[in-house]
Amino acid sequence: MLKLIKLDQGGPAWVEDSYFDVPDEEPTPGQGDVLLSFARFVEEGEALAAAGRKVGVRLNADEPVEALAPHLDRVAMVALVFPKFRDGRQYSQATLLRMRYGYAGELRAVGDVLLEQGRFMARCGFDAFAPADGTGPEDWAGALARYRHVYQTAADRREPNFALRLQAAEGA
Repeated sequence: MLKLIKLDQGGPAWVEDSYFDVPDEEPTPGQGDVLLSFARFVEEGEALAAAGRKVGVRLNADEPVEALAPHLDRVAMVALVFPKFRDGRQYSQATLLRMRYGYAGELRAVGDVLLEQGRFMARCGFDAFAPADGTGPEDWAGALARYRHVYQTAADRREPNFALRLQAAEGA
């Protein structure tokens, strides 16, 4: 099974992936959690969720998150695929899922996921990562804590620096 880096209260940690990533051309396993393409989820997802199984959806960068929005109540995990390091469309998709659609389930970054992206991915709402560069939770903990201040609001709901300064000035 694939190992993932998952964010929790104690920081980044290795976890075993409980989802079977099912290619479109293969049959769905008879039991366990499954990760399906969006097209396959539309066909089979409702029946699998009704059977009490956790269903995840894999969205490629060229698939609009808006199409998934009406189904989010039946989706336990969304895996956003980064096709290459330079392709940032999935940052926007993650932000939309968290902030516009209120998605509270697991949001996973897969594909060409590198440590340098970790801090930005976490700010956009990702909470699980399948790193492609061989890095581990210790590396990710350092990258996520590298900068103390942020300068705008984001899905992680951290207080921006200007608001902290204003609060300090009002309290003085």
